[in-house]
Amino acid sequence: MSEMNEEKIATLKQIIRQYESVAVAFSGGVDSSLLLALSVEVLGRDQVVALIGSSPTYPARERERAITFCEHVGVEYHILETNEIGDARYRENDPLRCYYCKCHLFDDALRFARERGVAVVVEGSNADDSSDYRPGRRATSERDIKSPLLEAGFTKKEIREISKELGLATHDLPAKACLASRIPYGTAIDERILQKIDRAEGFLESLGLGQVRVRYHGDIARIEVDPIEFGRLLEARESIVDRLKEIGFTYIALDLSGYRTGSMNEKLGLKPSPPPGNR
Repeated sequence: MSEMNEEKIATLKQIIRQYESVAVAFSGGVDSSLLLALSVEVLGRDQVVALIGSSPTYPARERERAITFCEHVGVEYHILETNEIGDARYRENDPLRCYYCKCHLFDDALRFARERGVAVVVEGSNADDSSDYRPGRRATSERDIKSPLLEAGFTKKEIREISKELGLATHDLPAKACLASRIPYGTAIDERILQKIDRAEGFLESLGLGQVRVRYHGDIARIEVDPIEFGRLLEARESIVDRLKEIGFTYIALDLSGYRTGSMNEKLGLKPSPPPGNR
């Protein structure tokens, strides 16, 4: 392990050590997995609990992956059934959608922590998140949710490198985001749309494609994958068209710009970020 990474891990452990106990807002992704694993190492299993959000905005397969990781680490976990979909502000899908969602998640997490006597709720934001449009960060600061990876200055690239060196199977997971992030601002969110997106992405992932987004534009499914996977996607063109039409899309399009984080933010005049792990 590089000297710089060792120094960053030492800093992160020092930050975590300040807390007597933590509840980790745990998605099962690369960031929160490293945070959870190191929290267990520093504080011990009895002082750590993973809180896994569950709602129609997150695929069941991701929740199951998060549970599997918790069982592998041997840490207690709880499923939080969040109700952002019941919030009219969230369903209207304005540019603060992520803020409303995080309010629900963190309020539920804080309530759990108070009831269980857990000292602090932590989450997995990293230094790269500061360069993207992240209204959910407002909910984090308002509720005093701690972000140890961000505080220690970890980038996504460093998180992947360290996770690999520590033998975490999550080190090469594709970046994930809630299904609502595939829907243009101003298009109302409902469970039917979320299910269509989930089923379409699940099918594309079953073909071996890594980083996948199916952006929803009414009858149009706009597929984003890494440009290096264009060939693989086009080889399966007929089966993709057939399946996505079965799911309910009329037109299936490949975005030639390829996958990029926050492409729906382009309508806000914001430049999308390059894929996590490549910066």
